[in-house]
Amino acid sequence: MVKYAFIESLRDQYPVTKMCRWAGVSRSGYYKWRNRQPSQRQLRQLEAERLLVSLFKRFRSRYGAPRMTVELKESGCDISENTVAKLMAKQGLRARNGKGYKYFPDVMAHNHVSDNVLRRNFTASRPDEKWVSDITYIKVDKGFVYLAVVMDLFSRKIVGWSLDTTMTNQLIIDAFNMARESRNVEPGLILHSDRGVQYRSGEYQALLLSEKIRPSMSRKGNCWDNAAMESFFARFKVEALYQEDVSNKREAYSCVFEYIEMFYNSHRRHSALGYKSPNRFEQDYLKMCA
Repeated sequence: MVKYAFIESLRDQYPVTKMCRWAGVSRSGYYKWRNRQPSQRQLRQLEAERLLVSLFKRFRSRYGAPRMTVELKESGCDISENTVAKLMAKQGLRARNGKGYKYFPDVMAHNHVSDNVLRRNFTASRPDEKWVSDITYIKVDKGFVYLAVVMDLFSRKIVGWSLDTTMTNQLIIDAFNMARESRNVEPGLILHSDRGVQYRSGEYQALLLSEKIRPSMSRKGNCWDNAAMESFFARFKVEALYQEDVSNKREAYSCVFEYIEMFYNSHRRHSALGYKSPNRFEQDYLKMCA
């Protein structure tokens, strides 16, 4: 009852007897309302809120309502996305979020087939059909450290990565070698990158040639041609890096390892994958093919 709720909200400021008289309700009625047992619906909502807060903290504020809804349902809580959004607003829970990175198909892409083999087609029909790679920087107290990453476009899984204080050929070679050692590389695999000097080096190109990998490169100055990697770096920085006080290479490595190996590959849900994690998406694919 609205009057009882109003009295309850002011009970620390005014005597209950006077407020009941002002509101025209009985004191016994107020206390009966106050001591009533919560309904089953209210108990379910309280449990949903408790679980929501617990899961939100577990995933370090990285999930908004859509992904939280999936997590809650997998935990046995049958709830709608609208209800989750309302509960998150009620609890003041807001996901870490940055501006989404979107790409737009380029009508002129067919003019650059020999250079840009990928041609912004960021979908794949099976694992290890198309990889993309790129480098980003991480600010530390005394300059920068650099992160090179290799992603499988089929599942958006990070299959290789490397971190160092210099942006050399070895940085991308180390990331490539991690990917090569952990995956099934077959002739014809496309590996897309930008036209940075490291990716154009003879040493790196010789590695691709030795594995019969088809190199693909973005057009000069066109970041949209490698939008999948740009999107990953944007999410990494919003969901992990900007929340940490990273001052040196060791702390940067710890941040990257936690995000990629402990969260992104194994837990982070992708809307493009039916809200499955990269690992789960690949596992389901292998079961289907068995």
